[in-house]
Amino acid sequence: MNPTMIYAMLVVAIIFEVLGTSAMQAAQHFTRLVPTVVMVVCYAIAFYFLSYTLKVIPVGIAYAIWSGLGIVLISLVGAFVFGQKLDLPAILGLGLIISGVLVLNLFSKSTFH
Repeated sequence: MNPTMIYAMLVVAIIFEVLGTSAMQAAQHFTRLVPTVVMVVCYAIAFYFLSYTLKVIPVGIAYAIWSGLGIVLISLVGAFVFGQKLDLPAILGLGLIISGVLVLNLFSKSTFH
């Protein structure tokens, strides 16, 4: 597979992980059936696509990108959808996560086997 396809699969995994985490918030401790089912399905899809990226991207790098961008995106969802506040240290920390993902992808030779 070419790198563009692998990164597309990683993006799909990240999107479904964020959707699953959002559904987890809406499931209210698994007391609401539909959000709970959505959460389980989204996580299954996320891990399915993540597993394909591991054929080419080392597990540590793939997981760093997946979790890092997932943290940033779910923080934005929390702020804009669930009304959760992000203070300045949180915003700075999220910026550092994005910087780390960029450094991994732009400068590391470890991103592909």
